[in-house]
Amino acid sequence: MRFLFYTHSLVSDWNHGNAHFLRGVLRDLLARGHQVRVLEPAGSWSRANLIAEGGPAAEAAFAQAFPMLRSERYDETFDHEGAAAEADIVLVHEWTDPQIIGRLGRARAQGGRFVLLFHDTHHRAVSAEREIGGMDLSGYDAVLAFGESLRERYLRAGWGRRCYTWHEAADDALFRPLTGEPQKADLIWIGNWGDGERSRELVEFLVEPVRQLGLKAAVHGVRYPDEAQALLAEAGIAYRGWLPNAEAPRAFAAHRVTVHVPRRPYVEALPGIPTIRPFEALACGIPLVSAPWTDAEGLFRPGDFLWARTGEEMARHLRNLVHDADLRADLSRRGLETIRARHTCRHRVDELFAILRDMDVAAVMENA
Repeated sequence: MRFLFYTHSLVSDWNHGNAHFLRGVLRDLLARGHQVRVLEPAGSWSRANLIAEGGPAAEAAFAQAFPMLRSERYDETFDHEGAAAEADIVLVHEWTDPQIIGRLGRARAQGGRFVLLFHDTHHRAVSAEREIGGMDLSGYDAVLAFGESLRERYLRAGWGRRCYTWHEAADDALFRPLTGEPQKADLIWIGNWGDGERSRELVEFLVEPVRQLGLKAAVHGVRYPDEAQALLAEAGIAYRGWLPNAEAPRAFAAHRVTVHVPRRPYVEALPGIPTIRPFEALACGIPLVSAPWTDAEGLFRPGDFLWARTGEEMARHLRNLVHDADLRADLSRRGLETIRARHTCRHRVDELFAILRDMDVAAVMENA
């Protein structure tokens, strides 16, 4: 089958988590013998920041880490209708320009012989409702939402004709335990400070427990204002800036434990969406302690990771894990089992074909 993906960027994962998932999905589709074409805008903010931070070598690092993947950059002269006409399945990410989203929908409605899917992997449906609600999805065959609560939000708002839940997952060809790596420090957190969406939570569940316990800890991520960097420094946490996603498994392997601190919209308005970081961390076999969120869909088993309802409970869990190798090994084993059984990109590609079958796409029945 011929797949066409519209993404904000495939090359850059600078503050762009969807690139993590897309790379794994593309890798699996190619392994199954399907054709993939990936388009990204010439002026994407993520790629611009990638180059500003890492220079041309950052783009070269993507090609080295993912030699099987490539993308094409389009500008205002690009023939989107022609590109879609050459595909069987067109999947459009929600960061795509609304005008292009509308053009593709009209091409489908006017007789385009391709399946057109809209893919939402963000919280803008609740945090920027007017932006999402203003998009013309009337020509789309279905919406793929990365959580049941988000799918329900689309249904309630009447956005799209059909809506399916399609969670993100770990690219386990990349995210896997690395044996033989010396553990140089206690705790690592990989994530962005955010736009005020979890500042209080990061202080309570990351900064203060590390300060209290005197752990040797490091943080990777972007968009850390001066005051955030000062908080980290005062707690003795090394701030190391942006980390290419392909280097995350080695960083996890060098530490004993990690934490998950979800953004507030996913806790309050879109429960049940963990985002991609916990999947990736557990796939690497690192023990994880999570700040509160509701696993409304039962994605994980009890014991896959530890829950901390308060900062004090987080500190207690971290103290135990740092000093108890058997506890770390047990958590590592259980979390990895669940990822390998349910939450890899291979599983999500299987789910994508199941969705297409439910939509009665004849080509899928013949070629999947």
